[in-house]
Amino acid sequence: MVRRLADGLWLLELGLVPPFATNCYLVDDGEAVTLVDAGLPINYPSLATELGRVGYERLDIDRVLFTHYDIDHVGGARALRDRDVPMYMGERDVALVTGEWDPNLVHHKGLFHRIARRLFPLDGHDLRPIADGEAVGNFTAHHTPGHNPGHTVYTHEGLDAAFLGDLVWATDGEFTTPFWLDSYEMRAVRESAHAFARNHEFARGLAAHGEPVLSGASDHLRAVTDEFW
Repeated sequence: MVRRLADGLWLLELGLVPPFATNCYLVDDGEAVTLVDAGLPINYPSLATELGRVGYERLDIDRVLFTHYDIDHVGGARALRDRDVPMYMGERDVALVTGEWDPNLVHHKGLFHRIARRLFPLDGHDLRPIADGEAVGNFTAHHTPGHNPGHTVYTHEGLDAAFLGDLVWATDGEFTTPFWLDSYEMRAVRESAHAFARNHEFARGLAAHGEPVLSGASDHLRAVTDEFW
């Protein structure tokens, strides 16, 4: 399903069924056409199909912003493998996928990522590390480690939006943290979510899993994260 959330902003629901479904977002803000996350390697409906429903093609994509390296966020990038599209990802997750950094073998998600990066590498893509506070067009990157060491949230002032990735999930109009088995360090998840909520204002909170919160999202996130401490 495709939904228009605002002028120049669409939700692309890619994947199969929850929890193997990911919210991806298409932004056309006049500066560039940006895809935030890309879903699984096999999506139904496909990325091309979802783009077509809002009048775009794969060739229209100018860049991809990954919130982090997990298969349900980067796997669909193979639909763009025949194009030299810049793809941005947090520095530590780029080091993870390229093998410059090896997660702990005895850590549940570290072991998973050592296997995943062999099965789903991003070789051949124009993968670019992005640092905390760095701007890409009208987006700003914010390092929010915990779910992954390089997890990154992107804000877009013009859309009054935060693309939250797996910093939090959305359930019944409220935010919850990812569960421990899917994260590197739960305390760091809570600290990142709390710090981000205290330092940013945004109406639209666009998580990768669950229903987007389209008004008062920063207030909702603060209310949840204040309960952590």
